Amino acid sequence: MAIKITSECINCGACEPECPNTAIYEGGAKWSLGGSEYSGNDASPSGEKGFFSNEIFYIVPDKCTECVGFHEKPQCAEVCPVDCCVRDEDREEDKETLLKKKEYLDGLGR
Repeated sequence: MAIKITSECINCGACEPECPNTAIYEGGAKWSLGGSEYSGNDASPSGEKGFFSNEIFYIVPDKCTECVGFHEKPQCAEVCPVDCCVRDEDREEDKETLLKKKEYLDGLGR
């Protein structure tokens, strides 16, 4: 399951540097994966849509592993002062899938 940032985000930016997968971006910023750059609400390589935000920080689901393989808990949620980094119930993944995603991202160099 990926993590998402809710509309309660205050744009403090505490989460972004904590992400080991560089999955968190400032609102409106272009995002990248495997050397390709995406803008706006482009679908991700896996077809994911609806995660981009122009107003608040957002998390690219294709890059989020909930910190599995790095930390025991998602670091964005640990540092968020308003608890707006939460599990995305629409994007559930088991630990094995998250570890495979981590290995894939390691191969891409993020």
